[in-house]
Amino acid sequence: MRSRPFENHMRPPWPAQRAGLTTRQYIHISGYMENEQAVLALAALAQPTRLQAFRLLVQHEPEGVAAGDLARLLEVPQNTLSAHLSVLARAGLVTSERRSRLIVYRAGLAEFQRVALFLLQDCCGGRPDVCASVIESLTPCCPPKPKERSNV
Repeated sequence: MRSRPFENHMRPPWPAQRAGLTTRQYIHISGYMENEQAVLALAALAQPTRLQAFRLLVQHEPEGVAAGDLARLLEVPQNTLSAHLSVLARAGLVTSERRSRLIVYRAGLAEFQRVALFLLQDCCGGRPDVCASVIESLTPCCPPKPKERSNV
């Protein structure tokens, strides 16, 4: 009989087990998944065409942009754009919706907000005065569009 060097009784307990938590609870509390999601989103935006596509989609919120129109606006082939959009979609920064024969893409603003807040979280080390100018500069450049009222 062959001996196994890493049988269960020989393994040291994982950090989650030492803390009395399930693996899912440990990952949530440790912030590991938040770090991974932030890295994924930042990596997706760290390419010029993808960054330009995301910015263009933000400008066309909430209507979105059809895939063909987006390719024309960015002046890239549709198959290249498709690859870039799939990277952005995996990061949660782009969503798509089929409208008849068109696929319309929209910016994933909720995920973008989560990434921005993740970057700002604890940025000042408990000293709000350090980040005050950064937070102040993040105010929207444009007032929100007024919601249309329906005459009912």
